[in-house]
Amino acid sequence: MSGSISHPLGILSALPSAQATPAGAGAIANPMRLDAPVKVTICFTESCNLDCTYCYADCRPQRKARELTAPQWLEFIDRALADGVVCVYFEGGEPFHRPDFPQVLEACTRRAFTMVRSNATLIDRERADWLASIGLGTLYVDLLGARAETHDALTGTAGSHARSLDGIRAAVEAGLDTQLLFILNRRNAAELPEYLTLAASLGVSAVGILRLYPLGRAKRRWGELALSLDEMMAAIEAIEAPEGLRIMQSWHPNDANCCWQMAAVNAFGDSIGCAYLREYVNYGNILDTSLAETWRHPLCRELRSGRVEASCGECSDSQGSHGGCRSTAFAFHRRFDAPDPFDRTINRGVDLRVLPDWLL
Repeated sequence: MSGSISHPLGILSALPSAQATPAGAGAIANPMRLDAPVKVTICFTESCNLDCTYCYADCRPQRKARELTAPQWLEFIDRALADGVVCVYFEGGEPFHRPDFPQVLEACTRRAFTMVRSNATLIDRERADWLASIGLGTLYVDLLGARAETHDALTGTAGSHARSLDGIRAAVEAGLDTQLLFILNRRNAAELPEYLTLAASLGVSAVGILRLYPLGRAKRRWGELALSLDEMMAAIEAIEAPEGLRIMQSWHPNDANCCWQMAAVNAFGDSIGCAYLREYVNYGNILDTSLAETWRHPLCRELRSGRVEASCGECSDSQGSHGGCRSTAFAFHRRFDAPDPFDRTINRGVDLRVLPDWLL
């Protein structure tokens, strides 16, 4: 994910400041190099019990036939940990929608710092206690609105807000580090202050405010969901965090280029670098080659280098990387070295409410 949740191990080195640099003035590159990824995102399934209007993976209730089996995931995790991965982040779809997920999760928590992103509707107190007992590091929960009508409209599922709240409360009561994820869009932006108050009352440790990505169903609903950059920044800058609640956000001055330390595998075993690059790259399938080998793919090496044509100095200082998110840079410019238009210092007049023709 873009933003702070993409940095569970922290920034490994400080970078020199880089002011916004015009195209053609010389590429900016990250000085940090890794021989192997330290974190991998596993998009465990493209099945889900909800029907979100923006779903990036276009999930369905049924598991797709080509999804990796639990034994295949366990074999992959063994190899990845042997190659140096120390942190595993599971998402979906909804991971708990597959009945074999707990087997894979428990095998992972014993050997790596492990995180799960879930809608929490399938988490009751018994499951929450079990997650605590196996040592789950962090539970991230997508809660899309402060109000039931907003959340349920975005999930396409009546009653899902109440069920997610039940799951969040169970997780907090079980002692799990629980954090909420809020995908900022036109339908929920006005609720952000109310949402933060709700989050504090639930006892979660943090809220991550995420951008909307032009992937999957979100592309088809972009016109009704997308905000202008000015509208997004107004919502972000108006935040007043309740006491004790940590806020994460991936806009200026926290716009990170995470590719230098990211690896991700989709539900079918394709190495895609980052879940938000799922429609743009494929470095090879982990059933045929190792994650470490896909890490050396020429395009992966290029993205990890962080070579970009423009960078924001404040974001570079805060995030330890240059140029911002590569997914949204590519989506709007069709170039991986382009500036991220979600950063206002290097937006260059891009209207984020309008997708380029090539993407549609």
